[in-house]
Amino acid sequence: MARGQNLSVEERQHTMSDKVIIKRLMSYAKPYYLRFGGVLLLMIITVLVGLLEPFIIGESVDILTADEVDVKMLIIYLSIFGASIVINAFVTYYQVLMLQRIGQSIVFNIREEVFTHLERQDIEYHNNKPTGVLVTRVTNDTNTLNEMYTSVIVNFIRNVLMIIGIVIAMSLINYKQAGNIRLTLLAMTVMPLVVIASFVFRKYSRAAYREVRKYLAIVNAFLSEHLSGMKIIQIFNQQKRKYKEFSDKNNDLRKAYMKQLVIFGVYRPTVYMFYIGALILIYYYGGLQAISGVITVGFLVAFAQYIGRFFEPIQQLAEQFNVLQAAFASSERIFGILDEKPLVVDTEGAVDLEEIRGDIEFKNVWFAYKEDEWILKDVSFKVNAKESVAFVGATGAGKTTILSLIVRNYDIQKGQILIDGIDIKKIKISSLRSFIGQMLQEVFMFSGTIASNIKLREDSITDEKMIEASKYVNADKFINKLDNQYNEEVRERGNNFSSGQRQLLSFSRTLVHNPRVMILDEATANIDTETEQLIQDSLKKMMTIGTMLIVAHRLSTIQHVDQIIVLHKGEIIERGNHQVLLKQKGMYYDLYKLQYQERSV
Repeated sequence: MARGQNLSVEERQHTMSDKVIIKRLMSYAKPYYLRFGGVLLLMIITVLVGLLEPFIIGESVDILTADEVDVKMLIIYLSIFGASIVINAFVTYYQVLMLQRIGQSIVFNIREEVFTHLERQDIEYHNNKPTGVLVTRVTNDTNTLNEMYTSVIVNFIRNVLMIIGIVIAMSLINYKQAGNIRLTLLAMTVMPLVVIASFVFRKYSRAAYREVRKYLAIVNAFLSEHLSGMKIIQIFNQQKRKYKEFSDKNNDLRKAYMKQLVIFGVYRPTVYMFYIGALILIYYYGGLQAISGVITVGFLVAFAQYIGRFFEPIQQLAEQFNVLQAAFASSERIFGILDEKPLVVDTEGAVDLEEIRGDIEFKNVWFAYKEDEWILKDVSFKVNAKESVAFVGATGAGKTTILSLIVRNYDIQKGQILIDGIDIKKIKISSLRSFIGQMLQEVFMFSGTIASNIKLREDSITDEKMIEASKYVNADKFINKLDNQYNEEVRERGNNFSSGQRQLLSFSRTLVHNPRVMILDEATANIDTETEQLIQDSLKKMMTIGTMLIVAHRLSTIQHVDQIIVLHKGEIIERGNHQVLLKQKGMYYDLYKLQYQERSV
């Protein structure tokens, strides 16, 4: 059932055809078609103005080179030329403004869709995907799409229209002057070469951009992991080795960028070379025709202007093609995430529960993370509502797995898990988890305040309810000593609080959301003696609220639970309360005796 166990698997190529990518990208632009239409209208105005300017320049040159200068017509042409520049500037400004607003709106929607999709993914997915890779998808890759929507789509249409318009304009003035379009056809002789160069560029640039996105994700994943673990790196004096690892990955990214730059660096000068070649041909043959009186000097100047403007959109198309390849490479990776569906989903007909009592039953449950490597083997037990049950056993016995299965972090292969007699697969996941509170060994705290971490910004939770819950679990004893109490700042991961304080806050956070089932997974493992006493008192109180399931490393914390289940290699080998299991002198007795001796020492 594993999707992939490492970065190389995550970074496998997710390729799509251009047609599929374009279709999916255009679906995000669909709500903004009217706005795109407005931009298109403005763009047509700039195209028409751009086509008019070379003609005005050519006519002005003819007036100036005539035997008698027509000052009035010259002023008219110059006035039209000046007005066209002003109109073009204003229209371009509003066009860019509208495009940026549309582009940012589209990318905002894509970024939200990706993040929402990641929220819906199951735990296994996030365990197997490096955080840095996912951050790259949500930030870097979506930003690449922004430039495509704001720069490529509309400008691509504009440049195509400009090229078509220039060819028509050149043909018209050429026919008007010489009675044929030979100069126009001569200028077009370089077009097959431009098309060939573009196809070659397209092939190599896409591969180069894929490499860039891959290595960028690798670098981001490395940074995310190692910046979080910098304390361990420094404690074990691993700075030089980690620097070498980062340098290798950074060098791979640099090489990928250089490869991309070389490809584009070859393509653009190649197109420019074709432009110069076309210009030389026009000036040579056009110059001969001008000398022989077939065409005027003004026509030749205007024609040369059109040639320059003809290759200008081609050059822009090259740049836009560059952006397009980057966008396509990013799109493949974004859609790769969106196309990967969660393994744990609501089954058809799953229901919302309004309330639960808290009865939990495992019926002949078999579970494996990897096929045929069973973690749980035919496990059956029942926990009545408001009972407290502890799971003990050696590492790898399946204790934490049982707790993960109850909240459907994973789905079992055989058997049934029931809550109040209902198979949990028939309950909507969100509904199921809303009744279950989890307190884990590693408490995750969000940046913000103590209040925001307890309430999780749930508006329905009042300050009074938060304070009451904190008092109930003894968290108020340290909170009230803080300068800002519940408004005290929580830094990243809560590193300005001790492990015990974070655990008490997690108890308060769980209790304030009114759970019917409470799960404690090694919640008392790394806590000082003073805090342990507070937590012990909290646990006794919380056991009266609802069903409590505990995985405990310290057996002293579970002596008062209703039932203890002892697991060994995925099977239940003992069960009973503390006194009963001690009298049996089995595995639990050995574990307790061992811990008692360790504490005595």
